[in-house]
Amino acid sequence: MAKKKSKAPASGGQLEKIAPRTGRVIKNTGSSYLVRLDDGEEALCRIKGNFRIKGIRTTNPVAVGDLVEISLRDSDAQYITSILPRKNYIIRRASNLSKESHILASNLDGAILVASVADPATPTTFIDRFLATAEAYNVPASVVINKSDLWDADTRAYAEAVRALYESLGYRTLLVSARTGEGTDILRDWTRDRITLLAGNSGVGKSSLINALAPGAGLRTGAISDLHHTGMHTTTFSEMVDLPYGGQLIDIPGVKGFGVIDFAPEEVSHFFPEIFRRGRECRYSDCKHTGEPGCAVVPAVERHEISESRYASYLSILEEAMETPESDKYRKPF
Repeated sequence: MAKKKSKAPASGGQLEKIAPRTGRVIKNTGSSYLVRLDDGEEALCRIKGNFRIKGIRTTNPVAVGDLVEISLRDSDAQYITSILPRKNYIIRRASNLSKESHILASNLDGAILVASVADPATPTTFIDRFLATAEAYNVPASVVINKSDLWDADTRAYAEAVRALYESLGYRTLLVSARTGEGTDILRDWTRDRITLLAGNSGVGKSSLINALAPGAGLRTGAISDLHHTGMHTTTFSEMVDLPYGGQLIDIPGVKGFGVIDFAPEEVSHFFPEIFRRGRECRYSDCKHTGEPGCAVVPAVERHEISESRYASYLSILEEAMETPESDKYRKPF
């Protein structure tokens, strides 16, 4: 097979080099990145095949929200040349068997997990893993329970119980309906003049919520699978959506699972505020809260002072952390 010929320079010899410009990544299409430059212009950019961020193994070295420098070499060759230091990000394991991670978004003022208690039901383990990751990476997190217009009395009572649980832990939690508008005024206040990640399982109604907050966004919404009561992906790529009242939402494809990638066993409890607080009463400072002598956490769970569901989530993350080889733990400062 003949080799593809490289494109000749626009003018003889070397391509003209222009001083790098800075901007923010507002869309990731998989093969290219849309960057909004500081002057408001938007540039479609690529990265070179060997582009990597030192110390972080990710499937996407550039994420929506990144502040970057780009080099404009000619009209159709624009490259991201560097990423400026991130103040924070949300990251997850790329797949259950993968050693690589996937950065959902960076440089966030907050993150909102959109959940649902029915059609589909979001497991509390998923919520807890998201919140623990937000704690680990310094991202203020909130929980929104959507589709309140579909609930009967029993379902609403369960949703209220879930809200009470997470509010008792210090997380803002809101019951909303994209269809009726319940709670959307408060959601506008939460997102006004801020860059906020909106994450959740497929089918929980993220796109409908964004359309309610930003009517001009026109995001596609999908139906729920009758067979499995799960959502079907409607968001294909990560994208930043401008809000008419100020601020931006980062919409990402629905996440099926949330695997943590780089927690050390001794720090897992730090990301569960109620377990960390009670753990100060343990006899040993290195207590893992799995039944050690003098543990204060397990008795608190038995007395229902710590939620059993939260403790189960803690144990599941602890188990993963203990099974991960030390060489695969690489969480780095921002």
